[in-house]
Amino acid sequence: MRRDPVWDGEALLFTVIPASKILRYDPKTGEVSEYFDEAFNTNGLCFDASGNLYGCQQGRRRIARFDAGSNTAISMPHLLDGKRHNNPNDLVVDKSGRIWFTDPYSGIGNSGPQELDHMSVLRLDPKGNDQWDLVRATTDISRPNGILISRDQRTLYIAQSDYGADRRRELRAYPINDDGSLGEYKTLHTFGIDGGAADGDLRGQGSQGVQRGVDGMTLDEDGNIVVCAGWEAAGPGPQIYVFSPEGRVLETHPMRVDRPTNCCFGDADMKTLYVTTGGGHLFRARTGRTGWIMWP
Repeated sequence: MRRDPVWDGEALLFTVIPASKILRYDPKTGEVSEYFDEAFNTNGLCFDASGNLYGCQQGRRRIARFDAGSNTAISMPHLLDGKRHNNPNDLVVDKSGRIWFTDPYSGIGNSGPQELDHMSVLRLDPKGNDQWDLVRATTDISRPNGILISRDQRTLYIAQSDYGADRRRELRAYPINDDGSLGEYKTLHTFGIDGGAADGDLRGQGSQGVQRGVDGMTLDEDGNIVVCAGWEAAGPGPQIYVFSPEGRVLETHPMRVDRPTNCCFGDADMKTLYVTTGGGHLFRARTGRTGWIMWP
């Protein structure tokens, strides 16, 4: 399984979760090299303004800052109210240096039992001198997945990806208040309601055609949201969707393989979309859009 590609200005970094590695793809040569070993099931990746690379170390139940030169990972605070948070999935660093991340529980990498009684969006707030506060940012989401911030830094896009009776897979937009708190969300798109499968498999095809919602996402320079979603089990199948900031579906692009997981723009002109999948593929496609990333 390959996840969360991120463009470093010259090449593409992406994670291979089962192998616990971060790899680097050079589009000029087509070569793939090892960027970081022993990444402990790292999923999401993101740079900050200083070029530091942060990742969601699911197996270690923490956010880590990676130093590829020394092959070391520095742990960020990972105790919330004295309890270890879950298995961080995806993250984004805003222009204030705050690290927003989704924290579902999976138990991946023999990481131990769940200690918190919730799966939420958490935030690491920088306090100077590499000191951080870990706080809970949401109380109204049950299984967050992908996360993204708008260009104006006023909206946080979050994928609600819970499975269960009468649970919706949604793409949500949360307003970010001046104090960093989140306001009431707006649902931009719903990917189906699970009415419960006859065989009890709530991840299957429920009576209302349950779909796989948003996994990972990125922005183009116009602020449109490019997302990976869908599966072959139900609904329209695996797709790349392009949503306006208001939730209008602008484009859909069917994928040739199941379960696209994440995407980002790259190459010198930022017009190539890179896509990873649950089956371990890395795709690239030239587009008519130009990607936007804050960092590096």
